Amino acid sequence: MWTPTTRRQHSRARLRYETDLTDTEWAVIAPMMPEPASRGRPPVWTMREVLNAIFYVLRGGIAWRLIPKDLPPRSTTFGYFSRWRDEGLFGRINHTLVVADRERAGREASPTAAVLDSQSVKTTESGGPRGYDAGKKVKGRKRQALVDTDGRALVLDPQPASIQDRDGAGPVLCLSRRTFPFIVRAFADAGYAGDRPATIITVDIVRKPKDQVGFAVHPRRWVVERFFGWISRNRRLWKDPEATLASAQAFLYAAAIMILVRRLGRAS
Repeated sequence: MWTPTTRRQHSRARLRYETDLTDTEWAVIAPMMPEPASRGRPPVWTMREVLNAIFYVLRGGIAWRLIPKDLPPRSTTFGYFSRWRDEGLFGRINHTLVVADRERAGREASPTAAVLDSQSVKTTESGGPRGYDAGKKVKGRKRQALVDTDGRALVLDPQPASIQDRDGAGPVLCLSRRTFPFIVRAFADAGYAGDRPATIITVDIVRKPKDQVGFAVHPRRWVVERFFGWISRNRRLWKDPEATLASAQAFLYAAAIMILVRRLGRAS
């Protein structure tokens, strides 16, 4: 709930840009960043400034060439982004932050229950894998999101929108076994009902009440809807302009990282 006290607590007016990392936030994320190369010319820009530029592109929804002059140039920022994307760095950082935030909240490091849902978004002329979601009448991609029961992102997997939810659930649940092996139950909506690939994770379908009229908050499922609302504050995610699924996934994890690193930074 927004109050004068919480507005002051969350205010980022003193920063150069709203997306810049504060000192406490950088202290949280710095140990997870790769060491600079031991050979070659020393880097001109710090890892902190490169992350600031990536977060600026994500939140503002701008093209790489429109990065402001006081941030690392397009070639540097996109070069680091591509390298970290291919190395899976964004996913590893998100995993570490999820564990840290769960422990901060007094929870077990690895969850045993999760919530699964999807979000269909349009793509742009940049191309890449895409499909048509006949249910939502969207031509583009579908973001499968597995979150814990508090709404922290566990697995984020972009897919062509033509893939049915129940078919797209299998890869997501299988991916979760690598990083969160103790999940035994997942909650999902009726789109995930039906035959699915066999996994040891039980999928419970949360159906809406028969007498429901209009909008209603459904048990368990609302946390993943809230997560989609959180990441949709980033204009880069209003559509999916990425040419590859790997880049789309990297930006999804970057959005989840922004949420967690700010939460942990305030807590510290």
